Amino acid sequence: MTVITPAGATIPEVTHHRADVNGAQLHYVSAGASGSPVLLIHGWPETWWAFRRVIPLLAATHRVFAVDLRGFGDSSTADGGYDAAVCAEDIHHLVQHLGVGPVHVLCQDLSGGPGFRFAATHPAGVLSFTAVEAALAGFGLELLADVAHGGFWHVGFFAAPGIPEILLPGHERQLLADWAYPVMTVVKDAITDGDIDEFTRTFARPNGWRGSAGLYQSIFTDDGRTRELAESQPLAVPVLTVEAVHARLTEQTFRQAAAGKVTSVRLEGVGHLIAQEAPEALSAAILEFTEQVDGGDPAGRQVPASAGR
Repeated sequence: MTVITPAGATIPEVTHHRADVNGAQLHYVSAGASGSPVLLIHGWPETWWAFRRVIPLLAATHRVFAVDLRGFGDSSTADGGYDAAVCAEDIHHLVQHLGVGPVHVLCQDLSGGPGFRFAATHPAGVLSFTAVEAALAGFGLELLADVAHGGFWHVGFFAAPGIPEILLPGHERQLLADWAYPVMTVVKDAITDGDIDEFTRTFARPNGWRGSAGLYQSIFTDDGRTRELAESQPLAVPVLTVEAVHARLTEQTFRQAAAGKVTSVRLEGVGHLIAQEAPEALSAAILEFTEQVDGGDPAGRQVPASAGR
């Protein structure tokens, strides 16, 4: 893994890397020297920076990686596909590139779709699956676009081909600071002006909204494929769901998409962006879960699948 100089904000605990995989350049950070590997995948409107306070807490006992999905952060925004299936293959190739064996996968929010597809289609690369405030197309995610029944306007907005690219350049900070983060968070001062600066920097890159548009469009072009995958290849690894504000949508979704044990945690007084609002509580839940999956073995070896059910 070649170390690169960070293009933006960083923390002392991580090194920055770039991987050429599946036709894209993915930026990711790494931390920790031992223990079972954990791969953190951000949601919207986020980048790896969403895990800035989670990574040090996990890295004491795990090797930790946090990636910018294609079209986000400092990963490439070149022409090509940005849908959930493409991003799932990106994750698969990234795990192979890391060369650390199967990983504990954590997906927050919009990365639930790509993360689930990766875990279902490449089970040998996965130790466990954690869904944080995430849902899947075909399991109710598309209902979040129904503004007449409590949905959010931005879901349909980003799914409209070409519209975000026309309207958002030059207004990145307005969208993030004046609407997205105030609406999505509950914990006061969890996201600072400096954090908004870092997120704004990445979304303001040329074609900086391609990743967002591609994943939101995937919700409405899925045509039942995710549900079919969940029925034919449900998650066989242990699953953890963590949620706060979405009325158990995460738990309900992944109990249907998993064949094995599902553990659910609900956090009170926290908004949608849990990794940024409650890093200590999220990290504690992850560490307890991964310790159970790893069988309490300090070397981080995987327990037999039957022991996690």
